[in-house]
Amino acid sequence: MAVEVTFPGGKRVDAKVGGFTVSADKSVEEGGAGGAPSPFDLFLASLATCAGMNVVYFFGHRKLSPKDVKMVVHVDYDDEGYMAKKITTEVILPADFPEEYRERLVRAVDACYVKKHVLNAPEFVTTLTPK
Repeated sequence: MAVEVTFPGGKRVDAKVGGFTVSADKSVEEGGAGGAPSPFDLFLASLATCAGMNVVYFFGHRKLSPKDVKMVVHVDYDDEGYMAKKITTEVILPADFPEEYRERLVRAVDACYVKKHVLNAPEFVTTLTPK
């Protein structure tokens, strides 16, 4: 798999992945146009949607509907406000959610493929190729 990145102008970058184009931009305060999420916001969205897919599968396998479930990803930053020190995924369940499924749901959310890559980081390599 490859992701191709182009630079349409300003602080915005576009990434073509799987037939889609995903844009990232910096906020106006950081010199961007604020026309798209920041790269870190996309990272958080990736974690959240990955966990969300696991919720969908978990509920589907049990013939339950996730329509009344809400999920919120919270970030606690270091003292400088620069690096995330804690990321918490809060799953808000309907009052009648079966107690017997709670621990298994936590395991399903924690099994997110994106999160597993963060916890077991791959090797990162940068190369420069002349045209």
